[in-house]
Amino acid sequence: MLTMTDNAVLVIRDLAAQQDVSDAGGLRIAADVTAGSLTVELVEQPAQGDQVVAAEGARIFLDADAAELLGDTSVDASVDDEGVVQFGFTEKPAA
Repeated sequence: MLTMTDNAVLVIRDLAAQQDVSDAGGLRIAADVTAGSLTVELVEQPAQGDQVVAAEGARIFLDADAAELLGDTSVDASVDDEGVVQFGFTEKPAA
């Protein structure tokens, strides 16, 4: 299952607070399999069938394709000097 770094938790909580997203909301990640890309957006609630990953008040919703793609990864986040947020995914080491 997808996990979040401490930085990702902080960034997602801050983004949700800045955009007045409800407590039920979070960051939704969906896979566009035809384009081979992921979309990331703040939403008020998960879509039906989304997998919910929560940590310390931060919530990520994954559609079925994104959940499959990102199953064994960890998401990290950073904010540059201009306020641009970037998310990165790294594979978790095998246990």
